[in-house]
Amino acid sequence: MERAMPQAVPLGQMEVFQALQRLHMIIFSQNVSPCGKFLAAGNNYGQIAIFSLSAALSSEAKEESKKPMVTFQAHDGPVYSMVSTDRHLLSAGDGEVKAWLWAEILKKGCKELWRRQPPYRTSLEVPEINALLLVPKENSLILAGGDCQLHTMDLETGTFTRALWGHTDYIHCLALRERSPEVLSGGEDGAVRLWDLRTAKEVQTIEVYKHEECSRPHNGRWIGCLATDSDWMILSAGQGRCVNQWQLSGELKAQVPGSSPGLLSLSLNQQPAAPECKVGSARGSGDPGRPGCVDRSVTTLLPLGPDSRRQQLQGGCLYQSGLPSFLPVLLTSSNTPTSISGV
Repeated sequence: MERAMPQAVPLGQMEVFQALQRLHMIIFSQNVSPCGKFLAAGNNYGQIAIFSLSAALSSEAKEESKKPMVTFQAHDGPVYSMVSTDRHLLSAGDGEVKAWLWAEILKKGCKELWRRQPPYRTSLEVPEINALLLVPKENSLILAGGDCQLHTMDLETGTFTRALWGHTDYIHCLALRERSPEVLSGGEDGAVRLWDLRTAKEVQTIEVYKHEECSRPHNGRWIGCLATDSDWMILSAGQGRCVNQWQLSGELKAQVPGSSPGLLSLSLNQQPAAPECKVGSARGSGDPGRPGCVDRSVTTLLPLGPDSRRQQLQGGCLYQSGLPSFLPVLLTSSNTPTSISGV
């Protein structure tokens, strides 16, 4: 549905309109460019804004350097998910995924390269696409969302090659176990499902809400985010106050205390030289019962090792010195982040 915009608005009213837009803005998705220098953020108005990370995160950064270099209208509805290949930025909204060339975006030439829509059950069905996942080994893209399925698209031909059924409610998140290759999915039904891409079959189901330690009936069953390593560990979070650590067998191994109900994002960092992992988690302070309904972003570094300390950062930007694979991440927020502003 397109944004309502007055045909002709006096200057003073336009400023009020823009201020109201910023007040009600939700950042649903973010992605760092292949070179690591730029950040794309997608909001509930269908816009994608591009920020310069070096300018915004500089110790001498001014307010102007924290604003977008370029903002363009990508979708009619919210931009729920984004991922990047070596050359392309892929964005997903209601029912379709679009491709944009990073080189053209940075030249402020934001022309859509292509768009694709999965084969839905009816022509009237336009479910949101909540998650995108690249599978480099098979040069494919997995899409999942409101139709409760995982769709695989061949990035070379643009054709959809398979659909995976199993979830009974819409899907929020995906994670890749690249060595296997296997994909994890989590959704509103409270289940984490493990799929073998070689056989296109579900090989394991972890029904998180059935574990007494993880059950939060007043907050719902939903799984908002997943992370995994390539060996045995699965991390899930959503309606509860903890990040749950699972074995592939479905055994609950540990619970890492978080902040409040409603964890929306997980990022796992493993340091080869240290016997520990660090997990970045993000949550909102709004309605804990639904992802995206948040007022403010809080990021917590949750150590899985015995001698690590938990660190909490406010304002929507996650950065930890000494961890080179932790890139700055813009977190879900309905207000303009304090670290990078002006989407």
